Amino acid sequence: MILVFPGSFDPVTKGHLDVALRSSRFADKVIFAVFENPSKRALFTVSERLRFIAGAVAETSLGIASFEIDSFSGLLGEYAKKKNAAAILRGLRNSDDFAAELPYSIHNKNLSGGVDTLYLASDPGFSHISSSIVKEIASYAFANEFGEDALAKLVPDSVFEALKEKYTKKVEG
Repeated sequence: MILVFPGSFDPVTKGHLDVALRSSRFADKVIFAVFENPSKRALFTVSERLRFIAGAVAETSLGIASFEIDSFSGLLGEYAKKKNAAAILRGLRNSDDFAAELPYSIHNKNLSGGVDTLYLASDPGFSHISSSIVKEIASYAFANEFGEDALAKLVPDSVFEALKEKYTKKVEG
């Protein structure tokens, strides 16, 4: 079974990785699908995000073989169909996430010709993490040298270093 795990992953967090790793136990392949959205201003380029995901996945006990890392633009339902996905994987941190995701799952199923959405609840230890919160903490952590330890618990090491470089340059510049 192939699962498509879409997102901006700007940046990828330990919460994203947890959902992907747990879902890989019952899937033959999980495709991290980085969505290229030109209308959103991303902190990291698509190629940087792909590299962060590849590095983080390679460090897992499963290794890269259970995963594919790709990017796409356009409609998710069409992408899932093109990849012969059995389902679209979405992690849920709370009931608000489910309410936001449900209409998309209906449209994606219609666009793909029947690909369902599989929801996986976040591990409680990761349910507070979002890419937006990570970027907000990073914007203060490196400017004030406060919160770096907390931030390091939310993201893979390579992402932490990239955030440090980005936000240190913003402070100095």
